[in-house]
Parts: sequence; structure tokens; C-alpha cells
Amino acid sequence: MTIPVPANEQDRLRALKRLEILDTPPEAAFDRITSIAGVVLGTPIALVSLIDESRQWFKSRVGLEAEETPREDAFCAHAICGEDVFIVNDASADPRFSENPLVTDNPNIRFYAGAPLKAPGGANLGTLCVIDREPRDFSAEQKGVLANLAELVVRELELRKAANSDPLTGASNRGQFMRFGDCEWSRAARFGHPLTVMLLDIDHFKQVNDTYGHDAGDDALRAVSTVCRRSLRSHDLWARLGGEEFAVLLIESTAEEARLMAERLRKAVSKLEIKSQGKTFGMTASIGLAAADVDGETLEDALRRADEALYRAKEAGRNRVEIADAAPVCPVKLAKAAAE
Repeated sequence: MTIPVPANEQDRLRALKRLEILDTPPEAAFDRITSIAGVVLGTPIALVSLIDESRQWFKSRVGLEAEETPREDAFCAHAICGEDVFIVNDASADPRFSENPLVTDNPNIRFYAGAPLKAPGGANLGTLCVIDREPRDFSAEQKGVLANLAELVVRELELRKAANSDPLTGASNRGQFMRFGDCEWSRAARFGHPLTVMLLDIDHFKQVNDTYGHDAGDDALRAVSTVCRRSLRSHDLWARLGGEEFAVLLIESTAEEARLMAERLRKAVSKLEIKSQGKTFGMTASIGLAAADVDGETLEDALRRADEALYRAKEAGRNRVEIADAAPVCPVKLAKAAAE
């Protein structure tokens, strides 16, 4: 079966990635909506499903153990291609789904109804869907209920993004960076993936404010934030920690890979021309990198080492990238190595 793809697929994926919600822990706001959907519409399964390039991932799920499924098996992959609630009354009798493994095996889907989760720009990010193991009909009134609940999901997504974002630049804020970072730290420790922490600081930012004014300083911060968005990969997390300092978590990146990305980012910042209040000025940035030891230190530890590297970059003349010294070997790892 050919997987349907929305005409605005790339815009849709960008809108989804900007939410920074994939692979985050369950949240009560979304779980309340799926619980209400299942009870009101009388189905054993209710899901908030988000569709990325290759899978459907469940931000919230009631009545289903799986955390995700391949996109090619997802009923929701069909639902996001339309504007209305997508309904399958009996999947076993529908040639599009009769041989789908989610129909022929657990969870034995028969009935499906999915309301698209439409982002403000018009892209369908996923669905709020309800599922039954028995064929059934779905009234116009029930469709309306599901669509209204889907709008509540979108509102929660927007509120979540606003609460986790820096209002000036649109970057994640410190709290979101630490929460997301801790999740990635655990994942890296579990699967052995490398992580690198980056700190970027705008050089002589006080002079920008003093010379051109605070509005120009705000324009500079927004410009750097835009460069981060364009220069980094979609799955890396970037955040404004405060003032003129930004942090980036480079996921599945070694120190050398991170150095190349940091150099690209540094050069992009140095080419900026900020136009504000009728004046044009440029700027540079200093960057510190720390390759994480996810088994022997915390995210806070890695940030401190990245900050030390950033200080060295500034002391050495600014507009440069410095890599932190390796993390001290923890006693537990030393004892384990000795025992082996």
C-alpha cells in the first residue's frame, strides 16, 4: 500500500519539529483529553498521534501499550491528508487496511476515527483519534465532539510551546533545555549515543546595546536565534539561557562533528548584517564545546565544562571555538574498569 503524503509535507515536518514535542514524557494536559475522548465516544483506545518522517508517535495514549508504530501502518497517516475527521467503519472490510498488521494482529483495529491536529499555519501535525476493536458507525455529532477535542489538543501544543520558549527569540528557554536535555542524557546512556553540549555567547554584546540601543540588541539576539535555527539540524535543541548566551544540545554528535557544526555556526554569525534604527552593524560569537560523558557526569557538569571552554575562547581573542577538556573519570567507572 502506498503511504499517502500531504502536499505540504516539508512545511508540516518543520512545524512539527519546531514544537520540540517528539519523544517527550507524558503530560497530564494531553492525557486528560484522550481520557475524555475515550469515555465520551465510547472507545477503548484514544490517542494523540504525531506523524514524523517515518513513524507515528503517541504523545498520549489510553488503552494501547505501544509508544509508536511505523508510519506505513498508521491510519493517522491517511487522516493528516484531509481536512475533515477521517473515519474507517470496518477496517477488515476496507481494502486500504484489511491486511494492515494493526488490523490482522494486536490491537486488532476495526473502527477508527481521527481528527487532524491543524497547526496555526495550516499543516496537519497528527491526529486525535479513537479506535475500537469492533466495527461501528460514527454520527455527525460524534465527529463534531472529536473535532472540538482535537482543537483543544492543538491549543495545548501552542500553550506548551509558549511556556517553554523565550518570548524574544523563539528559542527554547532554560527550563525546556534542561528537561529535554535530561531525557536525551538518559537515552544516550541507554543506547551509547554521543552527545555534545555547546555554549554560544555574542561577543561585546554590551557595546551593541550601548552604541545602537537595546532595540538593536534585541534585533541582534533574534538574528542569532534565526542563524541557530537554520544552521543546526532539526533534532538538535537550542535555547537561550539568558542575556546573550545560547546553549545547544547536539544529539548523536561527537566532539569533532560538533566542532564542524560550531565553526559553521560561528562563521554564519560573523556574516550577519543587523539593520536596526537606520544603522547597520555586524557581530561575532565565541563558542565552547563539551563532549558529554553520560555515564560519569550530569548535564549541569557538561554545561560547566562548556562554559570553561567558552571562557578560554574569549580570553584567546573571541570569535573562535574551543573544546573543553575531557570530563574527569568518575570513581565508579574507575572501579568498574579495574574489576574488568
